[in-house]
Formats: sequence, C-alpha cells, structure tokens
Amino acid sequence: MDRIRIKSNDLKSVGYDESMQTLEIEFHHGGVYQYFGVPKKIYDGLMKSVLSHGQYHTRYIKNRYRHEKSL
Repeated sequence: MDRIRIKSNDLKSVGYDESMQTLEIEFHHGGVYQYFGVPKKIYDGLMKSVLSHGQYHTRYIKNRYRHEKSL
C-alpha cells in the first residue's frame, strides 16, 4: 500500500485502501500498523484533522478498530 508522508510528531506516513477499508499508519518509532474496517470518513478526518494527527489517531482510531502490526 502506498503511504503519504505527513507532518506529525507521532505519525510518519498514512495510506488507505478504500475498497478494503484498510488504514495503514507508519509511526516514527518504527512500527507500521494496519487498521481494518475503517470508513473513508475516518481516513479523511485523519488527513484533514484540526487536531494533531497523533491526537486524532488516539481519539478516533486507536483501540476502535481491529488492527495488526505489519512486519
């Protein structure tokens, strides 16, 4: 999945596959996580967030969607 680099203290890059509703986030600490069943409006909200990207992730994505760490 292609990811877009973003300016964030926590998140390094973000990708989204709309057909699979899969959100992929690469963190500066080195981990890459895939979140499943994520609606496009959540991805759009992350990319356009008036909060920091990290705060949006914590508030609306983390612990709300099934996820796994990629290798």
